[in-house]
Amino acid sequence: MSKVLVLNASYEPLNTCSWRRAVVLVLKGKADQLECENRIIYASQYMPTVIRLRNFVKIPYKEINLSRKNVLHRDNYTCQYCGVHRKDLTVDHIIPKSKGGKDTWDNVITACLKCNVTKGNKTPKEANMPLRISPRRPISHIEFEISKFVTTYKPAWSKYIGSNELFM
Repeated sequence: MSKVLVLNASYEPLNTCSWRRAVVLVLKGKADQLECENRIIYASQYMPTVIRLRNFVKIPYKEINLSRKNVLHRDNYTCQYCGVHRKDLTVDHIIPKSKGGKDTWDNVITACLKCNVTKGNKTPKEANMPLRISPRRPISHIEFEISKFVTTYKPAWSKYIGSNELFM
């Protein structure tokens, strides 16, 4: 099933929906089609990829859970010490738990097994292994969730959704 990016009236990413739901919103005059595929569904209606709602929808703030999956996504599956890009990374505590380090967004990063073992029970400064980017909590729950689909669904979405650098 083809997904469509739904933008708020202010052009902020809101969610995704099916292409059928997107067409219904456009036909009812509740949304405008901004991007489409070069594929006609019927008559002169092209397959939508991005729509924008005409009325603003207020979004409640939602915390992003700290999980291995979310840390890997935030760091773009890249070791924050050597820069290797792969799927089988570990999660490393910048300040080790044995030295009082906590499970927080600004204390965990992704690391390859080699770098994680090399760093061991030291801080990056003690191990002489500087971080490539200082970690921080992702800014927006909606953009964080939708950015997971940018490469797997529609490249056209990337101009409406910030890159992973927004989250680090």
